[in-house]
Amino acid sequence: MKRSMFVLFSLLVLASLMLVACGPQATPTPAPVQTQAPTSEEPVATQPPAPVEKTAVIGFTASLTGKYNVESSRQTNGLKLWMDQVNAAGGITLTDGTVVKFDSKFYDDESNKDRVQELYTKLATEDNADFLISPYSSGLTAAAAVIAQQYNKIMITTGAASDSTYQQGYTLVYQAYTPASHYLTGALDLLAKTDPEAKTIAIAYSNDSFSTSVVEALKSYAEGKGYTVAVYEGYDPATTDFSALINKIQASAPDAIMGGGHFQDGSTFAKQVYEKNVTAKMIALLVAPPEPSFAELGDAALGVVGPSQWEPEAAFQPDFGPTGEDFVNSYKAAYGEDPSYHSAGGYVAGLILQKAIETAGSLDPDAIKQALDGMDMTTFYGGIKFDTSADNHGLQIGHDMVYVQWQKDANGNLVKQIVWPESGATAPVLYPIR
Repeated sequence: MKRSMFVLFSLLVLASLMLVACGPQATPTPAPVQTQAPTSEEPVATQPPAPVEKTAVIGFTASLTGKYNVESSRQTNGLKLWMDQVNAAGGITLTDGTVVKFDSKFYDDESNKDRVQELYTKLATEDNADFLISPYSSGLTAAAAVIAQQYNKIMITTGAASDSTYQQGYTLVYQAYTPASHYLTGALDLLAKTDPEAKTIAIAYSNDSFSTSVVEALKSYAEGKGYTVAVYEGYDPATTDFSALINKIQASAPDAIMGGGHFQDGSTFAKQVYEKNVTAKMIALLVAPPEPSFAELGDAALGVVGPSQWEPEAAFQPDFGPTGEDFVNSYKAAYGEDPSYHSAGGYVAGLILQKAIETAGSLDPDAIKQALDGMDMTTFYGGIKFDTSADNHGLQIGHDMVYVQWQKDANGNLVKQIVWPESGATAPVLYPIR
C-alpha cells in the first residue's frame, strides 16, 4: 500500500513539472542600446554678432528768431540734410566695428550773444553733446568758441568768417568759411581789372564783428593799391533808414561802394541806394547778394556783386562727399528751394566732422583733433584745410571765395552769374551797373 502511494505522488509531481515547462514564458526586457549622435566634418553655422551702434550727439544753436534768422535757418537745413543722409546710409563704421549714427540737440539763440554762452554751456554740460557746430555769425560764434574750448569739445564753425576767433589760442575750433580778411579784397581786384581808371571807393558797413573785420582788411588792401577811401562809416545793424549815409556817399562821388553786413541790412541798403539813383559804377556787398531771395528786390538787385563761399555753378571736383549737383538736388528735394552758400556751409560742417571721424576710426577727441589738423580735402564746396600754427590754429586756409553778380538773362529775368575770378566766370561783369 505504501509503495502504491509513493508511485502516485511521484506521478503527480512529474505532471506538474511538465505543465510548467509547456506554459507561456515571459519575454525578457532588452537592455537599452546606447546611441551616439552622428558626427560631421562641417562646423555648425553661427550668426555673427550684430554691430554695436552708438549715437553721437551734435549740439548747436540756431537763430530761429532775431536778425540772423534767414541765414541761420538755411545753415541749419544744410546740417540736418547731411545728418539725415549719413544716418540713412547706415552711419559711420569705426575701426572696432562700432556703427555711429547722429542725433542733434539745439536751441534758439534768438540772435543773442548772451543766450549763446548760456546755451552752449548747457549743451556741453547737461546735454553732453559729443561735438559742437557753431551758431551763425562771427559774433555769436566767438561766444560759443570760448565754451567749446573750456569744456574740451571739438567745434566746427560755419557761418562765421572773422579771423580773430582763431587768434585766441584755441585748439579745438575749426573754421569752414574763407576768413573775413579775404571777403571783399577780390571785389577790389575785379574793379581794378575791369576799370583801371577807378580810384575812389566808399565803404559803408554794419558795426558787428564780422563786417568790421572784413572792411578793415578791405580798407588796408585798397589803400595799399593806391585807392582813395572817400567814406568809411559804420552803421547800427538794426538800421532801416540809410538816407543820411547814402547822401554822404553820393556827395563823395565814388567809383564803387563796398561793405554791407547781413541779409536784412544789406538788402535794405541796396534798395535805398537804387531808389536814390546813386551813380556809383559798382556795388559789392556782403552776405545779401548771394541769397536767392535777393532777386526779390527787382531792379535794385541788378548789377550788385557779392562774395560767396559757394555757388551751384562752381565746378569743384570733390574727393570726398557728394558732387555739387547731387547736393543741390538733394537740398531742393528736402526743402523745396535752391540752396544758398549758407546751406552749403551747414552741410560741409557735417562733412568735415564725418571725414575726421572716418580718418580717426574713433570718437576719441584727441584722434579726431589729429585728423582735423591733417585734413586737406576737396568737397563740392571747395578746398578744406586748416592752419595749425599756434597763432591762427583752426583758421581756414584751403577755401577761396567766388563773386556773383545779378544780371538779366535773354528773357529779362534776374539770374546770378559768377564774375570773378576769371577762371570760374560764367559771364562778363556788368559795368557800370547804371
